[in-house]
Amino acid sequence: MDQEATPNRREQFGKPTGAFVGAAWAALALSVIVYFVSLWRADMDPFEKGFFLGSFFFGLVSAVGLQKSVRDRHEGVPVTSIYLGVSWLGLGISLGMLAWGLWNSPLLPSENGLYGMTFAMAVFAVVVVQKNVRDLIAYKAQHPEFYGPDTADARRQTAQRETQSSI
Repeated sequence: MDQEATPNRREQFGKPTGAFVGAAWAALALSVIVYFVSLWRADMDPFEKGFFLGSFFFGLVSAVGLQKSVRDRHEGVPVTSIYLGVSWLGLGISLGMLAWGLWNSPLLPSENGLYGMTFAMAVFAVVVVQKNVRDLIAYKAQHPEFYGPDTADARRQTAQRETQSSI
């Protein structure tokens, strides 16, 4: 197969549309705001609120780490199996913590559903926001004529990835 028929790996990601980026950020903001307001107004002890807040942030950070490691592997950037496994484990533990906390809480079933759905929405939204950020960096690296000197970092990151994947 000749080189021209094979697309460059970094050219497979297009620029995300403004509507898609906006929808992702809106979903993330909405889920975080609803979760925090619900937690603030909940009739719980402070340590219970802290538990739910901690599991929420742990889940978001784990989801971002998982998305990053999966995307890096897809782009040919080396990712250790340990990091990938820890990311999966962290997300699983945070989901387990939330489920255990909701199961053992004196909250109404509707409140349990609210916490579960806003948690799921936030995890999904943070993954999509992270994807959009990575897609935009890759797009800017592909099209420096549109973005000028602001893409120096994107070009440098892309060049490092290409060097690593060609080794």
